[in-house]
Amino acid sequence: MFLSFEDRPSSSPLVESIWRSRSTTGGLFHSMAEGNIELVVTRLPGLTRVTLRGPVTKPTQALCPPDGEWLAIRFRAGTFLPYVPTALLLDHRSLDLPMNGDRFCLQGSMWAIPSFENAECFVAQLARAGLIALDRTALAAFEADTREAGLRSIQRHFLKSVGMTYARYRQIERARHAVALLRSGRSIQDTSHDAGYFDQAHMTRAFKTLIGQSPLKVLRQEAQLSFLCNTPRPLPE
Repeated sequence: MFLSFEDRPSSSPLVESIWRSRSTTGGLFHSMAEGNIELVVTRLPGLTRVTLRGPVTKPTQALCPPDGEWLAIRFRAGTFLPYVPTALLLDHRSLDLPMNGDRFCLQGSMWAIPSFENAECFVAQLARAGLIALDRTALAAFEADTREAGLRSIQRHFLKSVGMTYARYRQIERARHAVALLRSGRSIQDTSHDAGYFDQAHMTRAFKTLIGQSPLKVLRQEAQLSFLCNTPRPLPE
C-alpha cells in the first residue's frame, strides 16, 4: 500500500480523532462514504493547503500524488460550523481556505496551521471564537433518547449539523464498522452478523453503495482505502 495512516483519539468533546498519513509512490485509492466534517492540512512539494471537507454519501476513486503528507482533525458528529451549513460541504464540495505563508484565513481571522500534537488547543480556540460548536440536541440520536427533545426536533438538528439524515449516517457507520472487522481478519459471514446486516447479500449491497468495493476485496486488501476509523458498534436504530 502506498498510503500509511496513523491516528489517535481526542480528549476534546468536539473531536472524534486526529489522523495523519503519508504517501510514497502515489496511485489510485478508494475513498469510502463518511459522515464527519474534517479540517485537512495537505502538504505536497511546493504546496500547502488547508481544506474544510464535509461528509460524503457515496464512494469515489481518486489519484493520490506521491511524497504527500496529510493531517486531519475529524470532528465529532454533531459538531458544526455556524457560518458554513454542513450541507454546502457535502459530497466533495470542499472549501479550500485562503493561505498566507504557513497561516490560513478562517472567517476573517488568520490561524496557525495545527499539528498532530496541538490539534485540541487549536479546536478550543475555534470554539472560543464562536467558529465551531456542538449541537447537543443532535447527539440525542446516538442514545435513541427523545425524552429531552422530540424525535422530529432531534432529526432536524441532526440533519442541520451533520448534513444528512441519521438513518443515512447510521448506514455509513455500519459499513465502515464492517470494513474494520474484515480488515482485522473477521470472516465475511461473521462480519455481516456482527455489523447488524440481515445476511451477506445485504452487506454486499451496502458495500457497493457506500464503500465501492466488495466485502471479498476488502478482506483480501486488494486496493488502497481512504482513512478508516473504527466504529466500535452498530449505532441504535
